[in-house]
Amino acid sequence: MASVFEEDDYFIPPLRKDSTAFPDPRSASDEGLLAYGGDLSSDRLIAAYKKGIFPWYSQGDPILWWSPNPRLLLYPEKFKVRKSFRRVLRSGKFTVTFDQKFSDVIKHCATVYREGQESTWIVSEIKEAYRRLHEEGFAHSVEVYKEGKLVGGLYGIALGRAFFGESMFSLVSDASKVAFKALSDVLGSRGYDFIDCQMKTDHMIGLGAEVVERDTFLDALEKTLQKPTDFGSWQHFTWEYKDGK
Repeated sequence: MASVFEEDDYFIPPLRKDSTAFPDPRSASDEGLLAYGGDLSSDRLIAAYKKGIFPWYSQGDPILWWSPNPRLLLYPEKFKVRKSFRRVLRSGKFTVTFDQKFSDVIKHCATVYREGQESTWIVSEIKEAYRRLHEEGFAHSVEVYKEGKLVGGLYGIALGRAFFGESMFSLVSDASKVAFKALSDVLGSRGYDFIDCQMKTDHMIGLGAEVVERDTFLDALEKTLQKPTDFGSWQHFTWEYKDGK
């Protein structure tokens, strides 16, 4: 992947605070850094996601906006369930809810230890912004429980028939995979086109996610945004594992 930091003639523009306009992500480098600055208002965040752009930065840095190439997508019907994970699902030791504990989920995503990561990108401003999006009906969470205790989950944004996954966490083995499986099943049943996993990881590839070119992703995004969005609370969504799927 080419790095913008190695390209002397590559200019990263600042965003205007009086406008939610973004540069064309198709013109970004493969690294994907597209712009910096602006704010984390709901209007700007939704405008970003509609263009396949997301914020990602560290404490003390300006807000950085990204649209990397390639992109990682999970098509719900292609979720891979391996034999060992199928046994976990069959055991019934996990239960799942939607939008019941969004604040707890994002807090755990920000604080859970990740190997090779010294600090979190889910800074206080990010947590505040996505909690606001949750209250406005755009951001959603999946919660996983074991013996009544929250042990895993994920959160992200829904627009059109696309879900933009932001982060997940596990306090016990397999909890985040259960959350992802539940999300995939429910969204698949509701006609969602894809779950955006943003950047390639071996973990997501193992679950069935596929690497696609940014232009392919952006073309698919434009089409899915023409479909209705599931606004509001998802607390009425339910999931139970159906053996063999």
